Amino acid sequence: MLKAVIFDLDNTLIDFMKMKRLSCEAAISAMIDAGLQMEKEKAMQLLFKLYDKEGLEDPKIFQKFLVKHQKKIDMKILASGIVAYRKVRAGFLEPYPHVVRTLMKLKEKGIKLAIVTDAPAMKAWIRLTSMKVADYFDVVIAFEDTLQLKPHSFPFQAALRKLNLKPSECLMVGDRPDRDVKGAKQLGMVTCFAKYGNEKVKTYSGADYEIKDIEELLPIVEKHH
Repeated sequence: MLKAVIFDLDNTLIDFMKMKRLSCEAAISAMIDAGLQMEKEKAMQLLFKLYDKEGLEDPKIFQKFLVKHQKKIDMKILASGIVAYRKVRAGFLEPYPHVVRTLMKLKEKGIKLAIVTDAPAMKAWIRLTSMKVADYFDVVIAFEDTLQLKPHSFPFQAALRKLNLKPSECLMVGDRPDRDVKGAKQLGMVTCFAKYGNEKVKTYSGADYEIKDIEELLPIVEKHH
């Protein structure tokens, strides 16, 4: 019997890549206005190449970008980029359609809700609070809690311990078959691939269920509840 639903955060509850892209576009435009000598499209390509290498959560990405491509850090250009980035990011933190309604209905059914994310704790909590959904979650496991990234079993086991449930009593929902689905499946959880958050995956994800909208979780939970 299903007693909890565990969610990944980025690209499962929040359209993280869209937020990242829009914030970076604003930052690059502002840096060009402040004196960065580069075409916008080229700058975007180079910035995301750097993100691939350093990780999407790197807090010093614009400093690294300027050092690499301008050989120095112009404080006016850097500040312009950071301010523009933060303004767009703060305004964008919206959940996917139907997220709040689905979380509410799951709570009404007496289902416990948890987050297992590879994001740092402060960033995870800021996103949840900005989306006004922090209070829905009984447990939030972020990177600092285990210092391991999914599909390692530690983050999932940490959530199970805090929920005080067996793997078979939990459903894991995420956009990464190689991390969310694989990690949860090897522990014996029911798994669900959030197709809407990762359209690059064209083949079978390996999950027990695949959904195109978060609302499709409700009949799945009903079936196992």
